[in-house]
Amino acid sequence: MTERRRVVVTGAGGFIARNLRARLAELGRVDVLPITRDDDADRQAEMLARADFIFHLAGANRPKDASGFTEDNVRLTRQICERAARSAQPAPIVFSSSVQATRDDPYGESKRLAEEIVADYGRTTGARFHLLRLTNVFGKWSRPNYNSVVATVCHNAARGLPPPEGDASTPLRLVYIDDVVDALLDLIGSDRESGYMDVGPVHETCIGDVIAMVRSFAEGRRTPTVPGAGSGLARALHATYLSFLEPHDFAYKVPVRSDARGDFVEMLKTGDSGQVSCFTSRPGVTRGGHYHHTKSERFVVVNGTARFGLRNVDTGESFETTAKAGEGQVVEIPPGWAHDVTNVGDSDLVCVVWANEVFDPAHPDTVPSPVLP
Repeated sequence: MTERRRVVVTGAGGFIARNLRARLAELGRVDVLPITRDDDADRQAEMLARADFIFHLAGANRPKDASGFTEDNVRLTRQICERAARSAQPAPIVFSSSVQATRDDPYGESKRLAEEIVADYGRTTGARFHLLRLTNVFGKWSRPNYNSVVATVCHNAARGLPPPEGDASTPLRLVYIDDVVDALLDLIGSDRESGYMDVGPVHETCIGDVIAMVRSFAEGRRTPTVPGAGSGLARALHATYLSFLEPHDFAYKVPVRSDARGDFVEMLKTGDSGQVSCFTSRPGVTRGGHYHHTKSERFVVVNGTARFGLRNVDTGESFETTAKAGEGQVVEIPPGWAHDVTNVGDSDLVCVVWANEVFDPAHPDTVPSPVLP
């Protein structure tokens, strides 16, 4: 994107629009012209006359009565298209429709009629038009009990409330808000042909699995075991759950074991990728003096200076290295090497350590053995 663009976003206070507006602001060279239900006809017309591109995201999902579908989905779409058509150069338009547009109910019929209005605008003016039949969209800034069941599940879990009632086996087809916004942004300046388009990836799951996954995120703040949340649906659900936390819940405590040597904290544990811990040592203090048969560890010094001593318990070979904060040096301890860590600085030593397995008191795989026999 080189030239500056004026982008109209209708339904500007809604879930999808709020995420889109944030991303548009990050792009630079974009003036976002928001339209909300509080804007009168003159303001709408002014915005649309200046538009280089239109994202029509306004609509009704759960109005107080069925007439709201006609008012917000059909009449508003007609107004938007009629006013945009009066522009000297009618802008391309993207309409966020729904997979439910194929249904013969008030909501589906209203979305289908709105699609026809947008398509007619494109054919009449020659402007490109794109119709997105979205499935259940979820993500940050969604509204519980309104946008999707995922929002309700995450909202309740973040507050210690029970999940919504319903059949746990009910299937869900979900699409993540970041994937929707990526697709929307790609359309600005695109030469894609007008018509329907899909947005994905679509995650096939069920309500029970979503509830179980979100519940594991909540429990992980207490244990502190973190389930896999680095990719796919788990990554997206984890981000959504965290977005529903109250600010006073951002900070929480985990157990700290303290003695004369310093402190030891197990910060997080994972299901299959070990755990991350942090320890402190007073000046002159040595920690460790043991080896592992299978467990491996990686140390990084984040404050102070540490001397790492190692000895192969089979061959007697020895190794020593010093690591200082700020150097970014990682010291990795292979199995079968006795090791210790000594604070050789003048201030408290702080180390972060990753172990490839979660500590099991019943099978600790930690054998006392001094580095210097």
